[in-house]
Amino acid sequence: MTEDRYNNPLVRKPIYQLLIKYAVPSILAFLVSALYNIVDQIFIGNIVGHLGNAATTVSFPISTISTAIALLLGIGTASNYSIYKGRGDDERAERTVATGITGLLFFAGLELALVMTFINPLLKLFGASENIFQYAYDYTSITSMAIVFIVFSIALSHIIRADGSPKYAMMLNVVGAILNIVLDYIFMANLNMGIKGAAWATFIGQAVSFLLALYYIFFLKDNPIRKKDFKIHKEELAAILKLGSAACINQLAMVVVQIVMNNVMTHYGAMSKYGPDIPLAAVGIASKLYIVLIGFNIGLAQGGQPIIGYNYGAKIYRRVKDTYLTTIKISVIYSTIFFLLVEIWPQIFVNIFGKGNDLYMEFTTILLRITLIMTALNGLQPITANFYTSIGKARLGIFVSLTRQVLFYLPLIIVLPQFFGILGALYATPIADFIAFVLAMYFVVREFKAMSKAGDEVILDAEIH
Repeated sequence: MTEDRYNNPLVRKPIYQLLIKYAVPSILAFLVSALYNIVDQIFIGNIVGHLGNAATTVSFPISTISTAIALLLGIGTASNYSIYKGRGDDERAERTVATGITGLLFFAGLELALVMTFINPLLKLFGASENIFQYAYDYTSITSMAIVFIVFSIALSHIIRADGSPKYAMMLNVVGAILNIVLDYIFMANLNMGIKGAAWATFIGQAVSFLLALYYIFFLKDNPIRKKDFKIHKEELAAILKLGSAACINQLAMVVVQIVMNNVMTHYGAMSKYGPDIPLAAVGIASKLYIVLIGFNIGLAQGGQPIIGYNYGAKIYRRVKDTYLTTIKISVIYSTIFFLLVEIWPQIFVNIFGKGNDLYMEFTTILLRITLIMTALNGLQPITANFYTSIGKARLGIFVSLTRQVLFYLPLIIVLPQFFGILGALYATPIADFIAFVLAMYFVVREFKAMSKAGDEVILDAEIH
C-alpha cells in the first residue's frame, strides 16, 4: 500500500502538468461561475440601467452567504477526502463525502428558509435605498429560490475535482453559465422581462448545474457512496467543518464587509456630488470585475489543493512547497496583467456594464483605479489560506482568511471616510491588501522552515519536482 501511495500521479508527475489538470478546470469553473453574476450585470446595466446594477449589489450578500456554506462543506469535504485517499483510507474518504452532502442539504435549506422569511428587512440592511428597493426585491425574491442549487453545485464541484474529474466539474458550471447567458438574452432582450428575466435565467442555469453535479455523485463516481452513509457522522463532520471553516469564515467576513461597504457608499455618497445610488452601482461593477481576479486566484489555489494535501499526507514536503510557490508565481503574473488592462482602459470595462451619466462614469473609473492598486499581491492571501487548509492546519487558515477582511479592511473602511469622505473608503482596499500580503508572507516563511526541518519521508527523482 505504501509503495502504491508514492507511485500516485500526485507524487510522480511534474507540478506544472498537475496544475494544468487540476487548476485550469478549477479556474475555468470559477470564471464561468462568475458569469452568472457578470452576465446578469451586463444585461441589467444595458437594459434596466445603473439602478438595476445597484439592486444586484444589494442582493450580492445573499449569494456570498450561499458561497460560504458551499465552501465550508465543499472544501472541507474535498480536503479531507484527498488526505484520506493519500493515507489509503478509502472507507473514511467515502464516509466523508456522504456526511458532507447531508450537511449541505441542512444548511442550504436553513438559509433558504431564513432569506424567504426576512427578505424585506434583509434588503434594507444590505443598503437598499427607496430608489432601488423594488428592483432589489424583484431580483432577490427569484434568485433566492435557487439557493439550494447554488450551494450544491459549488460544493459538489470541489468534491468532483478531488475525485479526479476536474473536467466534469468545469463542464457542469460551463453548461449552466451558457444556458444563463442564452436565457438572459431571451428573457430580457426579447420578452422584456426586465430584472426579473435576469433572475429567472440565473435560477434555471443554477438548477441545471445542480442536476449535473448530483448525476456525477450518484452515477459516475469511482467508489459509489453507500446509502447507509448518508447521515451525519460526528467525527467526519467535525473534520469537514475544521478544514472548510477558513474559506467559509472568509466569505462570511466578506458578507459583513459588503454590508458595511454598501451602507458607507450610500451614506457618504449622499454627502457628495455623486448621490447615494451611483457609488452603490459602481461597487457592483467593481465587485463583478473583482470576481474575475479573485476567482482565478481561488481556482488556482483549489487546483493545487489535491497536490498539496496528498503530498503533505505522504510527508513529501518539498512537493508541497514547490506547488505553493508555483501557484503564487502564476497568480502574480495573471494579477499584474489584469491590473494593467483595467488601469489603462477603465472606461471600456465600465461601458460593458451599461453607460451612465458623466458622474457615474467619473466615479466608477476612479473607484477601479484606486481599489486595484495592489492587485499584483492580491492572490497571495487566499492562496495562503487555502494552503493551510490543504495541510490540515485550519486555525491558521482561518486567521489568514480573516486578516485582510476583518482585521484590516473593515476598520479602514469605517475610519478613513470620516477624514477623507467617500474617497477614503476606496483607499481602504489597497492599504488592506498590502498589510495582509506582508502578514501572509511571514506565516508562509515560518511554515516552510518547519517543513525543511522535518524533512521528506522519501526522496523523489529530481525531474518531477
